[in-house]
Amino acid sequence: MVLVRGELGTGKTTLVRGACRALGVEDPVTSPTFTVGRLYAGPVEVAHLDLYRLGALADEEPGLLEDYLTPERIAFVEWPEAAEPGLGAVRARVVLEHRGGDHRSVSVTW
Repeated sequence: MVLVRGELGTGKTTLVRGACRALGVEDPVTSPTFTVGRLYAGPVEVAHLDLYRLGALADEEPGLLEDYLTPERIAFVEWPEAAEPGLGAVRARVVLEHRGGDHRSVSVTW
């Protein structure tokens, strides 16, 4: 699981799109903001979640994320704050920040 943080417009979905391409996903990768999540097939299954519209996972349907967060998938979670600490084993944390114009800083912790 990779948690992806950043303000609106910092490129979270663009980062996930690039990671999906590197993992062999050929389908269009779009923001799942209005659907919570999308699944992509490839050599490795990828789940892409966007929790921006969730206040707290405790307020949602139990099991909302179960279909996405499985051991055989790589999951990228945008706006993970709504579900932490209940997301499970996090392998990386990515923080994107605006640096003016089209410039961004990217911090990754393992």
